[in-house]
Amino acid sequence: MSLDPDLAAFLELVEANVMSGSKPMMHELTPEQARIEYDASTQILDVPGLAVESVTPISISCRDGQWINARLYKPIELAEEKGPLPVLLYFHGGGYCVGSLDSHDSLCRSLAALTPCCVLNAAYRLAPEYRFPTAVYDAQDAYQWILSAGAEYNLDITRVAVGGDSAGGTLATGLCLAARDNNWSQPVCQVLLYPCTSAWQNTESHRRFAQGYLLEAVTLQWMFSHYLRDTADRIDWRFAPLEASNLSSLAPSFLVFAEYDPLIDEGITYADRLKTAGVSTLVRIYPGMTHDFARLGNIANEAYQVRKDIACALANAFYPNRNTHLD
Repeated sequence: MSLDPDLAAFLELVEANVMSGSKPMMHELTPEQARIEYDASTQILDVPGLAVESVTPISISCRDGQWINARLYKPIELAEEKGPLPVLLYFHGGGYCVGSLDSHDSLCRSLAALTPCCVLNAAYRLAPEYRFPTAVYDAQDAYQWILSAGAEYNLDITRVAVGGDSAGGTLATGLCLAARDNNWSQPVCQVLLYPCTSAWQNTESHRRFAQGYLLEAVTLQWMFSHYLRDTADRIDWRFAPLEASNLSSLAPSFLVFAEYDPLIDEGITYADRLKTAGVSTLVRIYPGMTHDFARLGNIANEAYQVRKDIACALANAFYPNRNTHLD
């Protein structure tokens, strides 16, 4: 399928602004400037999230004595759900350098409302102030917080899913690997939106979509250069899950890909590795879409469709007796 017309028009406008010099590219900014720009763009690119019953700020203690912030979204409860509610632990994208609770507020609200379930949106610490593997440890500490303190917030710690987009998807699937290796309880589901999975960005899709498709090759390397300490970090499975020798015994996975995303080839390879390892794996490729499309509610209609599809996958994991089907 050709690039979605609305997305194509948007990308043409972005390109025109870059060429005129009115809008610098992300890699031309400092990380602090890029964060401000990324969050500000959310107000233009995305729609307000769906209604939820409450949003609670949470502070999570990390292993190094510092704290990270999180938001706990509670859905408008169903009549039949009187007890503790299932929860999705979500990690935002942004190449480990940008992204925040605000940039993914709409997405998290919508997933909470549509599933329905609680969503814990965790703001792991960003690079270059905090380089690899700080984000990995923050993700693990957020998961441990749910298991240890979740009951105090009426969370069902036997029904925990993990998810994220782009770098956040990497953190989510890496968390499943860490849970297996450390004998922690495995999540009931992992939802991975166009995750980064490879140590090297050398696939055909990286070459084909290197420029002009929202996620620029030079921007991706700018992000990784701020996040990684050295070359050895690139081949650490916590950064590149394809480097893991064993992907067995992981949570069932739902992987979302965009047709015009430089990450699609490595993502499909990862999905195939999961299937080969015996992990229940559902893959959906969204035609005409680019990277980050789930956060482009004001641009692409598929942004709402993918949220419904993710909610359906989560509902199947949380409420297996309902037998919900993807559209």
